[in-house]
Amino acid sequence: MRLFRQLSLYMALALGANAAAAADQAQLEALREDSLRRLVVHSEPRDVSATAFELADGAGTASLEDYKGKVVLLNFWATWCAPCRKEMPQLSELQEEFGGEDFEVLTIATGRNSPAGIQKFFDENGISNLPRHQDPKQALAREMAVIGLPITVLLDRDGKEVARLLGDAEWNSDSAKAIVQAMIGEQTDSAAASN
Repeated sequence: MRLFRQLSLYMALALGANAAAAADQAQLEALREDSLRRLVVHSEPRDVSATAFELADGAGTASLEDYKGKVVLLNFWATWCAPCRKEMPQLSELQEEFGGEDFEVLTIATGRNSPAGIQKFFDENGISNLPRHQDPKQALAREMAVIGLPITVLLDRDGKEVARLLGDAEWNSDSAKAIVQAMIGEQTDSAAASN
């Protein structure tokens, strides 16, 4: 009898978690407007690659695992990419407004991008608050199914991919900010409920 009660409780919790995930997906989808309509929200969070990328200024390597605990907007880009040039200041603005313990814009230049070229790109676009990390052999990009640039991937605090957008978007728009706020707020609400 005890086993039956535990199994019933487990099933109820699992069904509740699935309902919450569906609501989160629906909430994010409802917030997509204008250029963010192309944001594909996954029905279930997806695992991401553990492949390492190079930190800026030769400071070693990191992986997406290192960012668990915060919501991450991961942007794959390149210095030669015109849409990347257009959206990078907007990503910077998003980082300026929301960056901190709960959220980070993580930019990774993939392919052949020299450190000097990346610095020049950032200088020309007035970017000083985003990382200049690199994926020179496109190992992480391949593992993450990056098929064009830019690609932006939204990761939850568990380090799972919850949405992705191919191409540039208006990352300083009200829609983008509402999506980030919903992810941060949802995650903060969950943490507060567990205390």
